[in-house]
Amino acid sequence: MSNINEVAKRAKVSPMTVSRVLNQSGYVKEETRQRVLAVMEEMNYVPNQLARSLVKQKSMTLALIVPDITNPFFTTVARGTEDMARKSGYRVIFCNSDDDFLKEQEYTEMCLLLRVDGIIMAASGDRSKANLERLKKFNIPLVCIDREVKGIDTDLIVGDSLAGARALTQHLIDLGHRHIAMVTGPLSISTSRERLQGYKETLRQNGIDYRDDYVKEASYNQQTSGQYLDDLLASTPRPTAIFTANNFVAAQVVRGLRERQIRVPEDLAIVTFDEMEPYCAVAEPLLTSALQHAYNFGSLAVQLLMERIDGVPIAQPRRIVLNPDIVIRRSSGEKL
Repeated sequence: MSNINEVAKRAKVSPMTVSRVLNQSGYVKEETRQRVLAVMEEMNYVPNQLARSLVKQKSMTLALIVPDITNPFFTTVARGTEDMARKSGYRVIFCNSDDDFLKEQEYTEMCLLLRVDGIIMAASGDRSKANLERLKKFNIPLVCIDREVKGIDTDLIVGDSLAGARALTQHLIDLGHRHIAMVTGPLSISTSRERLQGYKETLRQNGIDYRDDYVKEASYNQQTSGQYLDDLLASTPRPTAIFTANNFVAAQVVRGLRERQIRVPEDLAIVTFDEMEPYCAVAEPLLTSALQHAYNFGSLAVQLLMERIDGVPIAQPRRIVLNPDIVIRRSSGEKL
């Protein structure tokens, strides 16, 4: 395999000039730069990334750890992360934790071994505190997204789950619903607790009693079981609307209702957080949702991370709250 000295000799320049071309640093005449690049291609020269990283004291690599990359929300987060990282000359390692603390722990250790320059993480739950503390122990720049873990002081980007839940619940009440059920995510996750809190507060503000039998806990992924549906439907009186905590839960509920010959929204209204892009355009019915701008979660996280990596003096951890847009579609139905 060719090395930098051989490239320099063939291109009739110094090794320093080849290094400047590789690292895009220092002045090199355009004619010389093109000659060096042509020789590198001719010789199939592959730069030693490890050696370059050692010189720069950077791996030029970031890690993104998310609960479920198949969820369109996190897929779009990944897109925003990669796009912004590439603009800064970084590559991104994508890690899928499956909301599993131990799997997340394995990826945490892998990131330490690979000496990534920074990490963006959507925590698997409250237990993630141990994994985050380990990263902070090694002073790795860190940004948490979507989910907050108490006791961890780090840069954070979250959606306003409380406001979104209030708005969705109020929308159903404004349509005339008084018997509103909720299928929430795992209560070990901050977003689940906040969405449940917003639901409870809005019921109380409208003089509607909260009922334990109207609330069921489910997984935030595609494997969500629909068994709780029979319990909800057996309640007296039967709910006329269901607030589902995320897009995959909503899809599971709609599928389960369809199997039971219950129509949405004619027989039962549905609202949710996030949506099934790109599938939402062909889904039936289209879901009323609190739409979070997932791309911004990723791109903003990289910007915060770059400032940490570049040593920008920042006194306190930063907290950015992104407001969701309430998008009214057919699944919530018409006024009763």
